[in-house]
Amino acid sequence: MARGTPATVSLAQAGVAFTLHEYDYDPNAARIGMQAAEALGVDPARLLKTLMAKAGNAIVCVLVPSDAEVSLKKLAAAAGAKDAAMLPPAEAERISGYHVGGISPFGQKKRARIFVEETALAHATLILNGGRRGLQIELMPADLLRVLEATPAALVARATQGKAEAGFPSGVATK
Repeated sequence: MARGTPATVSLAQAGVAFTLHEYDYDPNAARIGMQAAEALGVDPARLLKTLMAKAGNAIVCVLVPSDAEVSLKKLAAAAGAKDAAMLPPAEAERISGYHVGGISPFGQKKRARIFVEETALAHATLILNGGRRGLQIELMPADLLRVLEATPAALVARATQGKAEAGFPSGVATK
């Protein structure tokens, strides 16, 4: 069994049933979420990547399928802000308390408002980062929404196939 992380501790304290999945993290993977989905043999649409962004002046956490891109325009609209931008990796690490590639929405150092792609909630279970590289947590969407007090929204940029995720090791966003 994997050692505890702030993410697993917070879920256990909340009484949430979850399953841990470990895999060999590849620090050189172009798309970390896709590498995790492939390593675990799961549909990338239900393995959500955790991205840290700024919507207006507020820090937000964004959960989208690992095979999708975030639309910054849609994120800004969902947050009631004029604009949105991805946080630089160092700032995302400082705020979340996790390393890029291991950022979990659970147990973050500083609580941020959380948005989740609404279409992902149709899956029976979702898989998210467990708070360290190579560790994923599987749980029911209802538990995710309840524990994180997450806001479901349409966040995914459509027609994203073939775009590179340059500059964003844990994901990419479009305007």
